[in-house]
Amino acid sequence: MLKDVVFVQPLPEHHLKVRFEDGVEGIVDIHRYVGFTGVFAPLRDPGAFAQVRVNPELGVVEWECGADLDSDVLYAEITGQPVEVHGLK
Repeated sequence: MLKDVVFVQPLPEHHLKVRFEDGVEGIVDIHRYVGFTGVFAPLRDPGAFAQVRVNPELGVVEWECGADLDSDVLYAEITGQPVEVHGLK
């Protein structure tokens, strides 16, 4: 897939509104992917979670604490398409 994230907005209860370079957008429940441990532990705090941003060089969602989310996984969640494993058919 390799679609870059171009917009992200934090929503209540650890949800994100995400838009991709091809115009696809939707809402993702981050609880489904993050256990809020390790690098993700600071994101339990709504204030820290709200500081989400797009890394324009990588096209991914990231936070100041160093946590980031794979754009392929987010795209697959929003579109209902399976995650593509690169190099495999």
